[in-house]
Amino acid sequence: MKAITIEINGKQKLAALSNNEVIIDLQEAQSKRGGLYRVPETMIEAASEGTLFWDEITKIVNWSLENQVKDCLLSTNSANVTLKAPIPRPTKNIICAGKNYADHAAEMGSTADIPQHPIIFTKSPTTVIGPDEAINPHLNVTKELDYEGEIAVIVGKQGTGIKKEDVQDHIFGYTLLNDVTARDLQTQHKQFFLGKSLDTFCPMGPSVVSADALKEKDISLSTYVNGELRQKTTTEDMIFSIASLMEVISRGMTLEPGDIIATGTPAGVGKGFNPPRYLEPGDEILIQAQGLGKLRNEVLKHN
Repeated sequence: MKAITIEINGKQKLAALSNNEVIIDLQEAQSKRGGLYRVPETMIEAASEGTLFWDEITKIVNWSLENQVKDCLLSTNSANVTLKAPIPRPTKNIICAGKNYADHAAEMGSTADIPQHPIIFTKSPTTVIGPDEAINPHLNVTKELDYEGEIAVIVGKQGTGIKKEDVQDHIFGYTLLNDVTARDLQTQHKQFFLGKSLDTFCPMGPSVVSADALKEKDISLSTYVNGELRQKTTTEDMIFSIASLMEVISRGMTLEPGDIIATGTPAGVGKGFNPPRYLEPGDEILIQAQGLGKLRNEVLKHN
């Protein structure tokens, strides 16, 4: 099952996306279907419900499609519907894993840079944009704009000190994320935060896929720039698995519903080429993963 956030008539609301790309307005459908369940207003509220949310919207979606209920089924091409990031404004910084693929660690330095423990940093909530929204290149701030295709975890059940074997109980779902980076700011400031946190530097979406529908093992991930394949991997190539990352991150720090964890990027980033191949205004970045769909964004042509 896929859950999305849409904007319709100026209002953001939760919806579902069927296998044939039909949008189901969950609130509208449930009002017509009837019943005690109240559809959450936001994806963060949905994450706090966990499996209850997924179970209930499955019923709503099936009922809507079977009955072809008017006003509940929307087209992805509708001019009145805009697909937003699943969580348009996170309540906390996005948690990110750095150098979590050996080939990426090597391309950014050498095999000596492959970490023994997870490298964790964060991105500001103001970085988040949705599918097809433009990435601001901030030409007055950076000359080394780069992309990083990643799979992100949306936390569901709250937890501290989560054990590896219990991690699946704390995952609400998965989505795609582009960890856009200003490499020169990273170098100048000797840390990740500023280079990762310029406005629009975290495209995310298009949907959240339930944890039950998408297993962690062997999820493929690819990144294209202007149609050229730049990154290709599977989650089996991670140095630290999703379970390991969540175990380490949650030691002494509470993970809450709606928290976002970006799990790292493979080799093929612009900085890894010789000479580097940084993004330019007008470039298109397309990230796709098995079961997660496609996340497309362009670099704004004019600042």
